[in-house]
Amino acid sequence: MKFLNNPMQNHYIEKYSIQSLFSFPITPFIQVCEFECGEFIYKEGSYPQYIYYLVEGKAKLYVTHENGKVSLINFLQAPTFMGEVELLNSQRYSKAIQTVTKTICLAIPIDTCKNKLLTDVIFLRYLCSFLSEKATKISAKYTQNQAYPLENRLAAFIILSADDNFYKEKHTEVCEYLGVSYRHLLHVLAQLCKSNIIEKQSRGYIIRDKERLRKLAELN
Repeated sequence: MKFLNNPMQNHYIEKYSIQSLFSFPITPFIQVCEFECGEFIYKEGSYPQYIYYLVEGKAKLYVTHENGKVSLINFLQAPTFMGEVELLNSQRYSKAIQTVTKTICLAIPIDTCKNKLLTDVIFLRYLCSFLSEKATKISAKYTQNQAYPLENRLAAFIILSADDNFYKEKHTEVCEYLGVSYRHLLHVLAQLCKSNIIEKQSRGYIIRDKERLRKLAELN
């Protein structure tokens, strides 16, 4: 992770203004961070120094259990806040967030702004709506796991998690996330390859026909 200096910092602050979400001037406190693909935004068990607003890129949220098993919880796409629950609860961050692509975030220092944030009616009102929408999306994901064939859900997952048309998520984590067996996942991946929608590579899969993949991913 690196902090961007002017003029790039001003560029992103102006391009992705979030002032309307706050009642006090937030811009003087904002720093702009750039994360490379695979970097951790938060590590499990760490104390967050910043609440981040993701403006470009994608990241994944997961947790490692005591037995070493890793559970993929969700994918985060711009625009979204990260670290908002820990800000409200004042708890150690228990889950990891790792970038899937190169990512740009607006960073707000918690130590400096915590009191202002927790007494800002406009920000807290937005946060209530944001958290409600997040909970609704998580519920919808579990409903979709019951209502749609794996082919459709996997197509949506590949689009969600791919970096520049390259998909490389671990099969074991995907199986748990989508609620399917390892064998079933491999079978559907093989069918997508046979249909020339994706192509197997040594480290993952290249998306060959994004339009057909998008049509499969339309869960409605």
